[in-house]
Amino acid sequence: MWLKPLYRRVVRIGGPAFLIAMTAGIWLSDEDRRAALNTSFTALLDKVQSREEFQVRMMTVEGASPVVDKALRAMLPVDLPASSFDIDLPALRLQIMQLDAVESIDLRVKPGGVLAAVVTERQPAILWRHARGIEILDKSGHRVASVTSREVRPNLPLITGEGADLEVEEALKLFDAAGPILPRVRGLVRKGERRWDLVLDHGQKIMLPETGALIALEAAVALDRAQDLMGRDVTVVDLRNPSRPVLRLGIDARNTIRAARHMPLLAPDGTILEEQKGG
Repeated sequence: MWLKPLYRRVVRIGGPAFLIAMTAGIWLSDEDRRAALNTSFTALLDKVQSREEFQVRMMTVEGASPVVDKALRAMLPVDLPASSFDIDLPALRLQIMQLDAVESIDLRVKPGGVLAAVVTERQPAILWRHARGIEILDKSGHRVASVTSREVRPNLPLITGEGADLEVEEALKLFDAAGPILPRVRGLVRKGERRWDLVLDHGQKIMLPETGALIALEAAVALDRAQDLMGRDVTVVDLRNPSRPVLRLGIDARNTIRAARHMPLLAPDGTILEEQKGG
């Protein structure tokens, strides 16, 4: 039997391993011994983790605004100084990424006991007004923060309507295409989650089509530059069908045409003036 490799392996390895396991099992079967072993192990672990080289004494934050900086420091699971073993960096990173203003963050413990955080914040690109308030969005449409009114960030363009946040990229291109009339632009209104209306001051608006909105707006801007279209008494430029644009004239322009045709004049609300009705 000794000439058989399996028998020799069992005797040389299996037997001693069984004796060791049985001895350890008998020794650990006593509850007091298990408690003492656990206490000793815990004390040893604490001693190692409390060593000076594992201590984190301060936190530095780069690239964050004061609000985000304060939020990051409040998210630390322990008060500093503390052992680096008590700070779960992957879990802390996931928690920080829940902040709307944070696009990315690099966390690491540097020599000297410094927890360094390098933050990349989302850049505000546009305001979105909807039924629940006004929010700042970045260029991808991700929420950055909320504001109480447009005056808080007057430098940002405004979009409104449900679903407008899903088309921020197109909206930004439309604002860029507005060019010369941009100072007069009040915002973009999302209609039926399908298309845009470009709203100007003085109650004017340009109704854009579902597809090819950018090309249609560029054509309208070119027409305005050539013929001062938006400087005339025009309330609506309807480009929903680019092949058949429609202009809606204001009351003054309509009354000029009606007067030339010897027709009754209109009141501001579009009704015929009372003194004109009789003849």
